[in-house]
Parts: sequence; C-alpha cells; structure tokens
Amino acid sequence: MDESQAGHNHERNKTKTSFTKSRSAKSGWVTSDQKLTGKTVVITGANTGIGLETAVDMAERDAKLIIACRDPRRGESAFKHIVAETGSQRVRFSLLDLSSFSSVRQFVENFKNEEQRLDILINNAGIMMCPQSTTQDGFETHFGVNHLGHFLLTYLLLDLIKASAPSRIITLSSVMHRRLYNAHIHWNDLNLKKSYNARDAYSQSKLMNVLFSRELAKRLEGTGVTTYCVHPGLVNTKLVKYAGTHGNCWDTLFGCVTKSTKGFWKTPRHGAQTTIYCAIAPELENETGKYYSECKKAREASSGRDDGAACKLWEISMNLVEQN
Repeated sequence: MDESQAGHNHERNKTKTSFTKSRSAKSGWVTSDQKLTGKTVVITGANTGIGLETAVDMAERDAKLIIACRDPRRGESAFKHIVAETGSQRVRFSLLDLSSFSSVRQFVENFKNEEQRLDILINNAGIMMCPQSTTQDGFETHFGVNHLGHFLLTYLLLDLIKASAPSRIITLSSVMHRRLYNAHIHWNDLNLKKSYNARDAYSQSKLMNVLFSRELAKRLEGTGVTTYCVHPGLVNTKLVKYAGTHGNCWDTLFGCVTKSTKGFWKTPRHGAQTTIYCAIAPELENETGKYYSECKKAREASSGRDDGAACKLWEISMNLVEQN
C-alpha cells in the first residue's frame, strides 16, 4: 500500500468513530454512522472532488443515489468508482448540464418518470473564476450555473421533495460570499456585461447561493423540508484551476497564494464533511435556512441575511427561468 492510499484509508476511518447522541460530528468530521436506507439522494457535480466524496459517503449509508453530471464519460467513471468503493447496487448516473435550462428540465422529467421520492437534494456542482463566457441560455456562466441552474433544478423538484418530507436541500456556497471578496449583487448588471471580473462573478454567485437557501427556507416553512447552506472550506480540488490566469493584480496575488498554500488545504474527503453533516444529522431536523462550516452553524455575511435581497433574487430568478 502506498502512502497516498494509506492516507486515504486513514481519512475514511475518521468517519467511522463512535456515534454520539448529542452531535453527529466532532472537530469538523462526521462521526455518525447513521444509515439512509430507503432514502433517495441526488448530488449535482458528483463526478469529482467534494461531490464525488459526498456520493461515496451517501452510498456507504445505503442511500439510493443519483449522481448528476454533465459529462457522460466522467459520470460513468464516477459511477464505477462509487460502486467499487462501496459495493452499492443502488447508484446510477444521470446526465445534467446546469448551463442549459433544457438539460435541467429533461433531467427532472426523467427523474420523475423513474423515481417516486427525493429525500435529499445536494446542489454541489459549481465553477470558479473561469474566463468570461455565457451559458446556453445567454447568462454569465457563474450566474447561470452556480445559481440559476440550481434554482431551476430545485424549483422543479420541489413537489417531489415536499411529498417525501421530512427531506433536505443542501446548497454549497463559499466564504467568498463576503464583502471581503467584493461580493455583492449587481442588480443592474447581473450578467456583468459592463465590467467582467472573474472574482466578482464567482463571489456574486456564492452570495446568491446563501440568499437562495435562506429564501427557500421561508417558502418551505411548515412543509417538513429544511434547507442548509454550506461553506466546505479551502479544498484542494480542480475548482481553482483558473486562479491566477486573468492578469489583474488581485487575481495574480490569489493565484500565487493558492499555489503556495494548496498543500495545506483540505482534501476533498475532508471538504465533504459539512455537506454530509447537513444531509444526515438528526439534530438539524428542526433547523432551516442557516449557514454551516466545519460541521456546525456559522455566521454568514450580513448581506447574506438580507431578507429583502433574498426575496428580490427569487422573483428575478423565477422570471428568468420562466422566460427561457
């Protein structure tokens, strides 16, 4: 066994420690061995990184798992990996491209034809600081993929999620939703056509994730569906591949810091822990609309607690997805 495999097994063993009734996690690691037998879970972007590690964990807990990815080859590869790691026969891959409303609608149609329930939806997929581009529907890509794609997916699945209650919706955000990273909603230029900056585009989309989860919780009050927004931490994945490639001073500095510190960042397995915690922890069953980091409740930025902005974003998003 090589060192990397030994380290991988050591991390897996950390999640198998004794169960504590009061808490399902300790020191940023999930400690509960709770099963998800009879539960159906959908995870977007589950072919790599945090999403893949979350998928492996859900399969180990005996959930019926649908991994939703845009690349058929990578999706099938992830499917085979999960089955080999867990021995689960309750896993399947389904095509989903969040940059296409048509693909989102087709995924939902197929899902509803094949499944009778949805207990846990994990909005994990995302892009980070990519060059300026647009989705198939003409939206700035961070806005279109990180927010609008997941907004439409969640909205179209809500009837099934509510019918399966108690059920949960987890949406991944980032610490970069804060003002420190110049995160704010460009209400008059959501697609950043006037002045594109990769950091601003990503930070805006991550703030949207926080506001979306908050507003969703209000709209689902009393239904038995709870929502959670997650900051996974600094995780060593392919998500940061564009860091330092945009030529401006801030990005150059960010790229240098990223390259020099990545060795100290979390592994994908570690980065998946807060998502897993929000998906399975019994102590969260009466909590909703909150923000989590290191497997515990955290304080989102004040802009992420703006109920007026959250409602406004919902209405704008609804109009945009209905028009396309």
